[in-house]
This record gives sequence, C-alpha cells and structure tokens, in this order.
Amino acid sequence: MAHTMDELLDRLPETFSYSQALEHVSQRQLRRLVDVGSIIAFSRGLYRKSDCLGDEDLIEVAAKAARATLCLRSALARHGLIDDIPAEIDIAIPRGSWTPQTVAPVRWRHFDPGTFEAGREQFDIGGGRRMGIYSPERTIIDALRMRHLKGGPGIEALKRWLRRGGQPSELLAMARSFPRTQSVLRDRLGILL
Repeated sequence: MAHTMDELLDRLPETFSYSQALEHVSQRQLRRLVDVGSIIAFSRGLYRKSDCLGDEDLIEVAAKAARATLCLRSALARHGLIDDIPAEIDIAIPRGSWTPQTVAPVRWRHFDPGTFEAGREQFDIGGGRRMGIYSPERTIIDALRMRHLKGGPGIEALKRWLRRGGQPSELLAMARSFPRTQSVLRDRLGILL
C-alpha cells in the first residue's frame, strides 16, 4: 500500500537525524520527501519539515551536543541585557566533553563540570527541541568572570539587570559557586548601587 506524502510527513518529528528518519520511513520515501521539498536538509545528517519554524543554528547545536547551553554574549542578548547581535553563538559544554563540528558559527566554551548546572535553564528553540541557557544571574557572573574576553559586556548587562528590578542578593547567592568572582561582583555592585 502506497502512502501519501502527508502520511509520510506525519510519521516524522519536526526535526530529525537521518537515522531517526529511517525508524519511520524508508530511504526511498525519505529521498522522495526531500526531492519534492517537503523536507529540507539543513546540516549534515539533520533534516526538518519545510513548514517547521525554529532557529536552525540552535537546532543543529542541540542535536549534536545534548548538554549544549547558550552562554556569555549569546545568553545576554537572548535575555535582552545587551544590544549586541553576536556574530558567533557562545555555547557552553562541560569541560572534557567532545566538541562537535557544526555548520553554524559556534564559539565553544568548556565550563567546569562541577558548576555547569548552576543557573542552567531550558528554553524552546522550535522544531520540537529545547536547549539549555544560563539564567541572567549566572550569565552576568560568567561575563564578569571572563571579562578578559573581548572587553566583556558584564557591566552593561549588570546595569540593565538592576534597572529591571534584579536583586543583588540573588546575584551574590549565585556567585557563591564562583568564589574568584565574588570580590569583582561586590566591587561592581558597590559602584552601581
């Protein structure tokens, strides 16, 4: 019994790998869906339905690194704490993890596994996928902690966060996990408050 294109598409998730597709359709059916434009290959071995909306770069990163977490400038921009539109996506993975190759412009950051989960949240990136992102407090701490990287946007982000009603006590509580940043953070807060 021949299946219609719609029936084949219904079997597939919004975004998927080649091997995931073969769990639901045959190679021939997959090629046919690609040929007619119902499915788009957007990265090596990754596909999406043509009507699927989502950030393809982040979908690719999430598919290739399960614990990938948006950090530094990219997370600050996503939280609306800086005006920059970063040219590369800052992604944190635990130190010692394999760093995947991506088509997306990614700057991989290797964070300490002991503090990797501190302030980590999830957000929807479209295509039926979710990805990690650090909270505004953790991201500000990381920006201050890594301020030597390209001028660091930590002070600007801290000012905006405070203007939006951010509580210094929450920031200081998070900073306990990062002892070397506590004095810098207290100094900055002393100047701004």
